[in-house]
Amino acid sequence: MLLTGVQAQYADHIIPGAAQTSRYLPLLKNKRVALLVNQTAMIDRTHLVDSLLKLNVRIQKIFSPEHGFRGNADAGEKVGNSTDPKTGLPIISLYGKHRKATAADLQDVDILIFDIQDVGTRFYTYISSLQELMESAAASNKTLLILDRPNPNGDYVDGPVLDTAYRSFVGMQPIPIVHGMTVAEYARMLNGERWLSKGVQCNIKYIPCENYSHKVYYRLPVKPSPNLPNMAAIHLYPSLCFFEGTAVSLGRGTDKPFQVFGAPGFPKNGYSFTPRSTAGAKDPVLKDQLCYGFDLSNTPEAAPGKDRQIVLRWLIEAYHLYPEKDKFFNPFFNKLAGNATLMQQIKTGVSESDIRKSWEPGLAKFKVIRAKYLLY
Repeated sequence: MLLTGVQAQYADHIIPGAAQTSRYLPLLKNKRVALLVNQTAMIDRTHLVDSLLKLNVRIQKIFSPEHGFRGNADAGEKVGNSTDPKTGLPIISLYGKHRKATAADLQDVDILIFDIQDVGTRFYTYISSLQELMESAAASNKTLLILDRPNPNGDYVDGPVLDTAYRSFVGMQPIPIVHGMTVAEYARMLNGERWLSKGVQCNIKYIPCENYSHKVYYRLPVKPSPNLPNMAAIHLYPSLCFFEGTAVSLGRGTDKPFQVFGAPGFPKNGYSFTPRSTAGAKDPVLKDQLCYGFDLSNTPEAAPGKDRQIVLRWLIEAYHLYPEKDKFFNPFFNKLAGNATLMQQIKTGVSESDIRKSWEPGLAKFKVIRAKYLLY
């Protein structure tokens, strides 16, 4: 399924790590293998698991992240263990209460593989799953092979750096919302800054992408999760995910998730939509309620381009338009923001430019750290 969206200039001929099988098959020879993967772990049109089985790689089991192995579960939905009907392999969910692979899970494994398409934001939970897999691998003295993939939001760095008092699964490290790194680069940072639990080190190996740099734009061939169906949603996601911490709908349960926002109490002369129960959004915010708001799917910010940044004016405007100000934010907002400051800035009317200025010292420090671990 090719992801389409707004027209933009995307780089061709980028080769993800998974497609370079000749570079990593020697590492898997005569090894018992487990993979943390989802529906994005593709080599052209074939799933990595199927490709490796055809190459006689001995796969013991599959670990699955948020949204499950096939990528069709709701955000936050509990996904249990199961068996893959196509291969008969056991699938162990690493989301929910059992987030970390245990020593028992890894007892019959020699090497782990991580291959998941990330979208480059702190609150997209696949980098949290990566960290916890690294910690599990280190505890059991296993090697972790990372098959790197481009970051579709990897051309810029922006947002507040997380205050570690607000650590959660949607923000585990002191990084900005848009970190500008691939998963292999991020894994190098986790090791290098000794950010893993108790400062442990994971033995990582990685296969970098070919023909990729942070200055090019990458069109994802498969949607990374149910509610990021196209490139417009992926590019708007860093700005619109803030609405997950509010009473406003961001389009879950419509055909434009993460491309619209609105609420029943907004002015009725704008764009309108009604969230419904859908696959990947079974119980969306404001379900079955007519919402009025804004369609951003064709705005300049929905396409890649120079000088990209997180857009705050939509969140600020939504707060101003919302009739019951004391009910606009919910407790999840501070976890997404990574601090308690942003909510207070919006409540007290701080301008977008002044909010952005407050991020600059943290961003400057982070960029110095980030530079040590870049591969592209």
